[in-house]
Amino acid sequence: MSDPVFDRDAVCAFHFVRSGFDPATGIASLVYAFDNGPELEETVTVPGAPFMLDDARAAAMQRALRLLHLVAGVSYYKAAVPATIEVEGDGLDAATAALLDEIYVQGLGEFAYRNGLQLAGRVRFPVHDAGHAPPASVAGLRAHALVAIGGGKDSLVSIEALRAAGVAQTVSWIGGSQLIRACAARTGLPTLNVDRQLAPALFAYNRQGAWNGHIPVTAINSAILALAAIVTGVDQVVFSNERSASYGSRIVAADGRPAIEVNHQWSKGWAFEQAFAAHLRTHVAADLRYYSLLRPLSELAVARQFARRDRYDAHFSSCNRNFHLLGERPASRWCGVCPKCHFVFLALATFMPKPRLVAIFGRNLLDDPTQAGGFDALMEFHDHKPFECVGEARESRTAMAQLAVRPEWREDALVRRFTAEVLPQLDAAALDLDALMVPDDIHGIPDVLWRRLRAHLVA
Repeated sequence: MSDPVFDRDAVCAFHFVRSGFDPATGIASLVYAFDNGPELEETVTVPGAPFMLDDARAAAMQRALRLLHLVAGVSYYKAAVPATIEVEGDGLDAATAALLDEIYVQGLGEFAYRNGLQLAGRVRFPVHDAGHAPPASVAGLRAHALVAIGGGKDSLVSIEALRAAGVAQTVSWIGGSQLIRACAARTGLPTLNVDRQLAPALFAYNRQGAWNGHIPVTAINSAILALAAIVTGVDQVVFSNERSASYGSRIVAADGRPAIEVNHQWSKGWAFEQAFAAHLRTHVAADLRYYSLLRPLSELAVARQFARRDRYDAHFSSCNRNFHLLGERPASRWCGVCPKCHFVFLALATFMPKPRLVAIFGRNLLDDPTQAGGFDALMEFHDHKPFECVGEARESRTAMAQLAVRPEWREDALVRRFTAEVLPQLDAAALDLDALMVPDDIHGIPDVLWRRLRAHLVA
């Protein structure tokens, strides 16, 4: 059977056709279409069916399902970015349309930059009612956390912090990654693995020249876990995004135009978290909380916490090449050449004994002169911050400055280069590690929980 014909430039409208959820099977169906073309059906399966939903949870489930339908549509909309968006059925209230405009424009910021597109003013979700939607009611959820796990150090720090605080939790992830499954099993906690199957035609469209690139996957996963929380009857969805996620890459134009900021991880940032959490409370369920447990912390503060236990050394990986839908994956858990490998190695080197860290990665990345450009980008030295989920440049500069005075690291090729070429150009006052260990007050963690966790996370 041949691929359906797709011409991105001929598309006029993107349609949100319908959605549905079957409590007997746990399968959600999300259906989209371009113009009058074939339907694109995605499925999301929450394990544990059948689900017995009372009236309050059934109503909250429908609201969560609709939000997921609207947010997950970004995966398909980007294929043609048409100027018209049509939402079938009940129209959107102004607040929902505004949230979606923001998710699509900001969440597709890197995609738009790389493809030379302008989405601001083009993405306009239709408003049916300019007034306020009726406030969401309480769904009767029990005190329990669905904690998103990604296989890296951050979510494992959150899981152990919640364990120390005595918070009941289920470790949750989307997709079929065996690496994440192994990490989840290592926690010894209950698990929930949600399946997401993209519409197969999307891959056919990509082969025919559809626009492609980075999407706000954390926004989609947040909406998926919000639905899962309602269906399973729990009152918290917890992510592990640090404060550095709110800072993007500063792109300086060659023609002298003002620099722009493009944030690869916008849907991991505070602006998204704050808006999405508020929307869940007002539009889905008044008793559903959504927050990032690591929001007050720097990446280096998280690395310090992770380095304090070796339980996950042989299981975790932050290398995103392990999680690509298509293409080659590294033979081991760490490719050793991507920005995530560079940053995690550098951050953990600040707090972890050298033999332990080299054993985790299989080699010493800081003694490889060919990787100088990658570490330069982390420090914003002759390059901008990579389009990846890495810490702020000041964190990388501070970490390298710490290694420069430590006997076990200072003779490595890239540390010596830093000392000779980069350090003389830096302000020593801006390399204070202790300052980066101080937590911020800006976060969405429930007050009672933060009071219990603060001492644990900053010790």
